[in-house]
Order: sequence, then structure tokens, then C-alpha cells
Amino acid sequence: MLDPTALSRLKGRKNLLAFSGGTDSTALFYLLHDAEVIFDIALVNYHTRPESDTEAATARALATQYAQRCFIYDAELSDSNFEHEARTLRYRFFRDVIEDEGYDNLITAHQLDDRFEWLLMQLSKGAGVVELIGMYPVEEGSAYTLIRPLLRTSREELIDYLNANDRSWSDDSSNLDERYKRNYFRHHHSGPLLKKYPHGIKRSLELIEEDVASLLNKPEVHNIDGLYYFLTPHDRRSTLTTIDKTLKRDGFLMRHGDRESLKDQDVVVVGRRYVVAIGVVFTFIAPYLDRRLEKSFKETCRKLQIEPKLRPYLASRPDVFNEVKRVLLETPTPL
Repeated sequence: MLDPTALSRLKGRKNLLAFSGGTDSTALFYLLHDAEVIFDIALVNYHTRPESDTEAATARALATQYAQRCFIYDAELSDSNFEHEARTLRYRFFRDVIEDEGYDNLITAHQLDDRFEWLLMQLSKGAGVVELIGMYPVEEGSAYTLIRPLLRTSREELIDYLNANDRSWSDDSSNLDERYKRNYFRHHHSGPLLKKYPHGIKRSLELIEEDVASLLNKPEVHNIDGLYYFLTPHDRRSTLTTIDKTLKRDGFLMRHGDRESLKDQDVVVVGRRYVVAIGVVFTFIAPYLDRRLEKSFKETCRKLQIEPKLRPYLASRPDVFNEVKRVLLETPTPL
């Protein structure tokens, strides 16, 4: 059931599993143990359902039983745009644990149903093959590697595995709420289609993944104290995909409007949190700051052709600025 490529990246590494107690993460928990992968678990308790505290207690009990560490974050979010806020908070928490404790990989339990559900949602909005596939078994990041070992395994297969091994799990009642778009698509579109055409859909997703790999340039992303940069690919699609994935790994999910702006604008302030500056040679992503700058500093930045919106963050981090200056001076500008 576990993807062989993903599994090979887990052996001998320090791993953190994003756990919820639901079908997918519970099955993955035991499958990883079956495969003798060593890992710890992390869970966010949103306190939105009666069973939330029970799931957190179950996570602690499982960790104790299997001699693992268990990290739990108690969160309180508003009902306004709950899904977006919850995802942003969740990945920020995972990133903080990973950085504080020195983990190499974050493991998530996204599976075939999630992948197909995503494809149909993107298809209904208008998307190319890059947006359609969405998820990959292994995604390299500057801070950690994201591993999804179940992308070729359906939820039905996971339930069969749990039942065959007499394992219990918790059903999230919010998954029945069709006010969430993903639930509507799951119940009315992706679920019925997967049940009827499981093998063809699985094979199609694998072929799309192979096609995307052959089409996209994947630049190496560097991180200096919160500032990310990479050599700008020749095609805009690869640039936008790299920006999107970098921000996701930093715990931030771009809104649709930000993505649209980046299609034809080289400098965009995203969510009032990040400045994205796409240049001829480098693309920079930095925390957004608004502060007055000394004239001499501005002049130095002007000579280096550093985007003005990036300058406040660089002024607040002299070490980062010196590294950026070195990189810019050592990299020739194309004619």
C-alpha cells in the first residue's frame, strides 16, 4: 500500500506524522509500523467537535504505547473561512515542530480519493495539468521534505486494511457537511466515480504525474532566515508552481486572487504577509515589512536592482542582506 519511492525516503530519517485519528492517518500510522518506519506524531485539536478531545487523548495513548513523541496544539479558530485558516495554522505548527526538533520529513495521509477529489475541483475552476495533479508522493522543501505514501491507495482499501487488522479509528462528523466544497465533490462526484472506475482513475493520475514531471522545471529553493530565493525558470508556470509550493511548505496557502495576480505581475504582496518578486535571474519570497529606510541603504539596493518591497526585510536582517548581495554580485545577469 505504501508508495515505494516515498517509503525509501523515510527509512533511516527523522520523521513526523501529521495525525488526526481518522481513517487515513490511523491506517498510515499502522502501515508505517508494519514497514518498520520510525516516526513521531503531531496533531492539531481545533475543539470544534465533541470527539476532538477524545481524538487527542487517543493520539497520546498511541504514542505512549509505541514509545513515540506526541505533539499536540490546541487551536481556536473563527467560523469565517475555517478551512483556509485551519490549514495555514496546521502547517505552521508542523513546521515549527520540525524546525525545533530537527525532523527531516513530514508525513501526511493524503490518499487516492483526496487526489482525485482535488483534480475534479481544479478541473471545475479551470486548470492545466500542473494544477490538476496537485499532490506528489515526495516534495522537497528547504526546511523539510513532504512525504505522502498513500497517494496510490484508495480510502476503501485503507478501511479494508483497518477492518482486517481489527483497528479502530474516529469518523470526523464534519466530513458529512456539504457546505464544504471538498465534501460536496467527494459525495457527489469523486466518490461515486472512484467506486465505479478505481483502476482507470488510479492509472490516469499516475500518467498525469509523469507528464508533469517531464514538463516542469524544478529549481532548487534556498532559505536564509525566512527569505526564500531560486533561479527563475524560463517558463512562468514553473515559477508560479515553485512559489506556491514554497509558501505551502512555509505554512501559508495562497488565495486564488494572489495566484491570478502573479500570472501577469512580477511583484505581489501576498496576504499582507509575503512579498513575492519575480526577477529575470532570481525570484525572491520574503516576509512583508513596512518601515522607513536609510538613504544609503536604499541607494545600495538600487544599484543591486533589489525590488523596493523586499528592502525593509533585508534592512531588518543584515546577515540576510549580505548573503543576498553576495548571490546577486556573483551571478551574471543575462543579456
